[in-house]
Amino acid sequence: MKAAPFAYVRPSRLSDAIAELAETRGGGKVIAGGQSLAPVLAMRLARPDTLIDINSIEELRALTRSGSALHIGAVVRQRRVERDPLSRSVPLLRLALPWVGHRELRSRGTVCGSLAHADPAAELPAVACCLDAELTLTGPSGHRRVSARDFFHGAMTTALTPDEILTSVRLPVAAEGEGFGFAEIARRHGDFALAGVAVRVRLRAGRPEATMTAFGVSDRPVTRDVSEQLAAAVTGGDALAGRLKGPLSAVADEIVDTDGDVHASTDYRRRLLLALAGRELSKAYERARDGAEEVTT
Repeated sequence: MKAAPFAYVRPSRLSDAIAELAETRGGGKVIAGGQSLAPVLAMRLARPDTLIDINSIEELRALTRSGSALHIGAVVRQRRVERDPLSRSVPLLRLALPWVGHRELRSRGTVCGSLAHADPAAELPAVACCLDAELTLTGPSGHRRVSARDFFHGAMTTALTPDEILTSVRLPVAAEGEGFGFAEIARRHGDFALAGVAVRVRLRAGRPEATMTAFGVSDRPVTRDVSEQLAAAVTGGDALAGRLKGPLSAVADEIVDTDGDVHASTDYRRRLLLALAGRELSKAYERARDGAEEVTT
């Protein structure tokens, strides 16, 4: 199918884009990379009155590191982030990006676009939640900042109001004594995940603090503190990934609440999540313990 008719504007200033969006009174859509929106338009699942192209807005192209955070503007392509040395300061992002679609899609798709689309099985929302990233939303009233963990309200549903644009995301850079892990299971590489995890482990006085975000198993990324489970497993004598299975079982049972489908039942997704969580927490703990400052693919 082809998209329903719409007006098209390409402002060169953010203020003009905000004004155009406000004038549509909820009938406008913002496009940057278009890798999520274009198929939705083609299937007529969305019928905006106006398409607002933000690719000419210079200030949204920024990819910079400032202090303890990596700043990514709204039109920064995923492939650019993947290849830029600055992204080495956020190892979890570097681990996750190769799992996002295919290289050709990452060459057009944007980091902020993936966050705004809020697919429950997408990788980048899980990374943002695991790191507790800060998102900047801009509208007629100015800027407001929202934690990633408060941004996602459900499948394809976020804290964005109809007159706001997600203009940037700030991801904290890795600190000494931190380790990360990321993995997913999909039917084919590039497909959305049946289940996946992003994990962050931090060692404080030798004691681990661990955060795990699961995706593909609920209507949004689900983040849990699993410090107690990791600490309990570390004291054992067998392989760490195996020792984590027991402590993490209750967490996996609670997190996975999506209905089964033709690709995977609810129980299968729980088993996938449990296996992935144990493996990646073990890797992240070893990386943190060994003092790795950078994880590369």
